[in-house]
Amino acid sequence: MAEALSRSADYRVLRRLAPRLPSSPAAGQETRVGILLDTETTGLDHARDEIIELGMVKFDYTPDGRIAVVRDTFSAFNEPSAPIPPEVTALTGITDEMVAGHRIDEAAVNAFVDGAVISIAHNAGFDRKFAERYWPVFEGMAWGCSATEVDWRKHGFAGAQLAYLLNGAGYFHQAHRAVDDCHALLEILDFVLPTTGAPALALLLETARKPTVRVWAEQSPFELKDSLKKRGYRWNDGSDGRPKSWHVDVCETALDDELTFLRTEIYLREVEPRLQTLTAFNRFSSRV
Repeated sequence: MAEALSRSADYRVLRRLAPRLPSSPAAGQETRVGILLDTETTGLDHARDEIIELGMVKFDYTPDGRIAVVRDTFSAFNEPSAPIPPEVTALTGITDEMVAGHRIDEAAVNAFVDGAVISIAHNAGFDRKFAERYWPVFEGMAWGCSATEVDWRKHGFAGAQLAYLLNGAGYFHQAHRAVDDCHALLEILDFVLPTTGAPALALLLETARKPTVRVWAEQSPFELKDSLKKRGYRWNDGSDGRPKSWHVDVCETALDDELTFLRTEIYLREVEPRLQTLTAFNRFSSRV
């Protein structure tokens, strides 16, 4: 019945995602190793809230961005210092009883990520900050963000949320559990984009390898904040030691246009804003 429906232009069939089983790399095939990572936490503040679950999938991929095999999976609970907020339990299904007495072993995490050249998360700006706080091994790794480093709408998807992407690839899954979300992300990154004829992972890696520049619009006029927001600038309140200022990340080729915008529409004079060059090794980190 499902096959018949899938052949009709009037129906779409969603299949339950079946996680790939670990297997050995193919002999003689040139591959690199990546990690898909997801955390469940007690809140959104990476400096104060705590990880309650870590999920990872270790996989091999070819130089052209095609996923070869899953090497291994990692899933572990961590008991926080205070009860899990009810809204977190409602979202994730993780209860205090499930995490009681559990600790995530740092040596096990280090051994699992050994040999990987990149960690990928669906919100790397969130997950990287938590991961680096708990396990310094992630500080020296390159990171990619599958939510922001692929323009999913441009490639025919309804949005960048994991559920939207999985739906577009023809699957559904158990959401908001760390390792399940990693398995879902694996299939999304292996999905061949009709616009490029290559897997989404290839596009993500291409984007992650390119340096970007963070432009700080310090002491910009308050009355022009809406213009900055419309342009994509985000506010930093200064509580983390970084400037109390609006900022935006742009590719190197767009830097001149961004400086022109600031000089002609924001400051109305010649200025030299604070610039920071970001790469996959420090992008999304709280250390920047």
